[in-house]
Amino acid sequence: MYQHRISLLLVTLVASCTVGTAAVDRFVQKLTLPDGQMIVVTEGEFEPRSVGSYSVRLYSGANPRFPMDDFQAGLVQARNGYLDRTVLVDIDGDQHKELIVIARSAGTGGYLSAQAFSIGTSTIVLRSSVADLPANADPIAALGQALAADTEAPRHF
Repeated sequence: MYQHRISLLLVTLVASCTVGTAAVDRFVQKLTLPDGQMIVVTEGEFEPRSVGSYSVRLYSGANPRFPMDDFQAGLVQARNGYLDRTVLVDIDGDQHKELIVIARSAGTGGYLSAQAFSIGTSTIVLRSSVADLPANADPIAALGQALAADTEAPRHF
């Protein structure tokens, strides 16, 4: 009888611990740049999937055994929707790939938004952003057009 109560107590404790920390599917992706640097993109913890933030973190990748040991830079961006995918593409023709982060709205339209980031040795810079694109749009092409329009526009200081 005593062993039965202890077993029941242990099962109850384990169940209550796992309920409070139940895992929610989150977007987490690791990309490796040609120079060995590592980029990690993740949706914000404890946030709804439909809205919140995401982080972009850069690591040197210098130690192959522990590539995330040497943090270099990071940014946190707002998101409207869930992260759909990330890609490395040269959108400005400078022979360096930009990090593209694409999100899809959780509403009925499935609208797309995307941001392009330049990655340096120890920097991450937001270069261009587009939002409210139709669900079937090409967000990479839209980012390229937005970036080109921004660089052609006269600057007033």
